[in-house]
Amino acid sequence: MFENLTNKFEEIFSSLKKAASLDENQVDEGLRSIRQALLEADVSLDVTKDFIEKVKPKVMGQEIIRSTSPGDMVVKIVYDELVSLLGESNTDINLNAVPPVPMMLVGLQGSGKTTTTAKLAKYLEKNKKKKIMMVSLDVYRPAAQEQLRSLGEQNDILTLPIIEGQLPADICRRAVSAANLNGAEIILFDTAGRTQIDLQMMSEIKQIESIIKPTEVFLVADSLTGQVAAEVAKEFKNTVNVTGIVLTRADGDARGGAALSMKYVSQVPIKFLGVGEKIENLEVFHPDRIANRILGMGDIVSLVEKAAEDLGEENIKKAEENLKKGQFSMEDYLTQLRQMKKMGGIEGIMSFMPGVSKMKSQMDASGIDEKVISQNEAIILSMTKKERGNPKIIDGSRKKRIANGSGTDAATINKLLKQFKMMSEMMKKMSKGNLKGMSDKGIPPELLNQLK
Repeated sequence: MFENLTNKFEEIFSSLKKAASLDENQVDEGLRSIRQALLEADVSLDVTKDFIEKVKPKVMGQEIIRSTSPGDMVVKIVYDELVSLLGESNTDINLNAVPPVPMMLVGLQGSGKTTTTAKLAKYLEKNKKKKIMMVSLDVYRPAAQEQLRSLGEQNDILTLPIIEGQLPADICRRAVSAANLNGAEIILFDTAGRTQIDLQMMSEIKQIESIIKPTEVFLVADSLTGQVAAEVAKEFKNTVNVTGIVLTRADGDARGGAALSMKYVSQVPIKFLGVGEKIENLEVFHPDRIANRILGMGDIVSLVEKAAEDLGEENIKKAEENLKKGQFSMEDYLTQLRQMKKMGGIEGIMSFMPGVSKMKSQMDASGIDEKVISQNEAIILSMTKKERGNPKIIDGSRKKRIANGSGTDAATINKLLKQFKMMSEMMKKMSKGNLKGMSDKGIPPELLNQLK
């Protein structure tokens, strides 16, 4: 969701970095561009104004103007202020209570509360090793309770049985008793939303808060709502003790302003980002990593963590051993392709890389098609075990059979075999600590050509 903002910042800093030294007019022009970029990204006027007021005296200092690399120093100052704006560090979930630990999710209707409840349950189950029970308090929206029950069934998460006509306050009390009986360690209460904030809605969540006394109150907000999200945060904070924010649809085409404004307005940390529709698409929010991504500096730590989480320890060890030996098989290539699909394809991986806008423009100019990943996967799956182990034996007749099995042609298979050969050579170079061409210049042209 920060793509447009990242592109703007990269343009601004690119011109500043080219200057051998900076005068006050150049700094003023740079700050004006930063201000415009923030406003265009739907960051509220108050937040933008405060941000520029904090950055300006620091970048106007004589040590910046006379510095040998003034552009880099300006980037550092803007980075520090972005981290401060987003929150100094990620804040862990508060589990400091006698089980079952109650937590509630609040927000407007359509913000994604019910889906987020299931995602959060899966996250807590996987990362905190806790038994979760989900409870729907939305007795107003048709099939809302049924939706949560269905999500629980699909993902093997415990839900409180539905009793028709029971009021939210009574459901809360029943949930605590049920959790004690079935050994649930955390109860997630999915509250009802409205299309707009009203007195009845606020009165109800206040009553629920007083009954269950939650350790966490998560405000679920849609990233696409832009500046409105900041006002929503303020209203909820004035009613209940909101302890964390979950921004949904962060993988959409939101401008990123919601994330930058909500923390400032509510003084509540953003704890999670919803980055897709699948149950596992919930990311812990790291302010420093997000600031890096906004400024086009990449987020390699998150990329590695994401890869490690999907691959598993056994596969990582195997990959490390193969890398040390300089070995790279067609099975390894298949694993990589599947990993790329899980991580959002080529574009998804590039979003974590430094200089993302430059790489994306390279990809656009080269005409790379994301479908190539699925196509290559189909080709490899159409090979025999012997062919995967030794691709050199794939002759004309074998290519014809593989093409029929994968719905491709001999030319596409030749292209994959070239890609595989190039990847094998790169792995051999990496094993020897010698990988020329993978520098700050972006993607090596020869690899780009093979990805088309």
